[in-house]
Amino acid sequence: MMLKRVAVIGAGAAGLCAARHILSRVNRFAPPVVYELTDKVGGTWCYDERVGTYPNGRPIHSSMYRDLRTNLPKEVMMFPDFPFDSSLNSFLPHHEVQRYLESYCQSHAIGPHIRAVDSVRPVVSADGEQSRTTWQMTSSDWSGRQETETFDAVFVCSGHYSHPHIPSIPGIDNFKGEVLHSHSYRYAEPYAGQTVVVLGAKASGLDISIELVKVGAKVTLSHRLPRITFPLPEGIQQSSPVVAVEDDGRLRFQDGSVSSADVLLLCTGYNFRYPFLDGRQLGLEIQDHVMTPLYRFLTPPAFPSLFFIGICKMVCPFPNFNVQVQFCMAVLDGSVTLPSRGEMEQEVRRELQEKLSRGVEHRHLHMMQLEQWDYCSSLASSGGFAPLPPVTRSLYEEVWRQRGVHPQKYRERNYRLVSDARWEELN
Repeated sequence: MMLKRVAVIGAGAAGLCAARHILSRVNRFAPPVVYELTDKVGGTWCYDERVGTYPNGRPIHSSMYRDLRTNLPKEVMMFPDFPFDSSLNSFLPHHEVQRYLESYCQSHAIGPHIRAVDSVRPVVSADGEQSRTTWQMTSSDWSGRQETETFDAVFVCSGHYSHPHIPSIPGIDNFKGEVLHSHSYRYAEPYAGQTVVVLGAKASGLDISIELVKVGAKVTLSHRLPRITFPLPEGIQQSSPVVAVEDDGRLRFQDGSVSSADVLLLCTGYNFRYPFLDGRQLGLEIQDHVMTPLYRFLTPPAFPSLFFIGICKMVCPFPNFNVQVQFCMAVLDGSVTLPSRGEMEQEVRRELQEKLSRGVEHRHLHMMQLEQWDYCSSLASSGGFAPLPPVTRSLYEEVWRQRGVHPQKYRERNYRLVSDARWEELN
């Protein structure tokens, strides 16, 4: 039996997870080739104090800031079969997650299969039968030498935290201060004593605002979410969204008020960008926040040997990647038979329409949150592998509750998993 050849794009958490599972099935799969644009593993967890571009002109991928700590405990973040060092606190600085991923890579002997490249461009070739589609991956190394290889399947694991979403704000050129996206924020000290408007109040917006007031910045947290009711640190006030910049450089808010500021910091999320793929050729519509159709948020119905790992948002990431990868492996080894292209497209349309009918905004169609648990259980059931243990959901939801009550202190707690169904707090 011919071993299937699989390419993996990206050596972050999702790509390492894909490579680990491919390498574990030596009777069905050849060792993978993992394509990575940098000389490190870890993807978004690789902290780089620089911003902008590398000396070779490529954009700097990392969106990590210096003092970031995880907003999920390690007991929830871990790959189910690879725990973090038990001596560590539950909430970790980013360098500990990076160290964990390096250890995961070393433990599963993934390193020898990673190639440092500066461009990867899959080219689809098919003979009219879906099952015989192959993928030609053309890569060039740092010296410019090109190489083309053919694969049976491709896992796209390049993440979605490196291409900032910049909202259109009328009159933005009139703003006289500094405008930056959280992608380019590294630490708070340069903003000490300044007036900062932070646009966006999700995880990064709230965390960065708290960092800024600790160095004496005066922060306006501008957002369109329901008003935050838990206590915010002194120095943070809330406002409606910024909607325009006046001719004199002042910011105008949705409620009609205006205010001057030294800095406008955009915590407005990230866009899907796959410069190495031709979305139209693949039957995909790739927008800033939504990519469709993707059957089970994983594969384009027209090319079911191409898999996107980790595009779902508001999930428990590493466990989610682990489930997605195992389902895709089951598709590739024949354990799971996918519906026809038409049936998959119809199911995607039905699911997205159902979300829209519930009032979910179009740009939030990939957000899972509470839906992630049924989603992961469904993939596990279809793929015939073990589901996530109930303790993952239980602890995740407890931490989510604590974040809403104690946004500055919830990371002081530590936890321990007692069993697959029970956790306990240690302090």
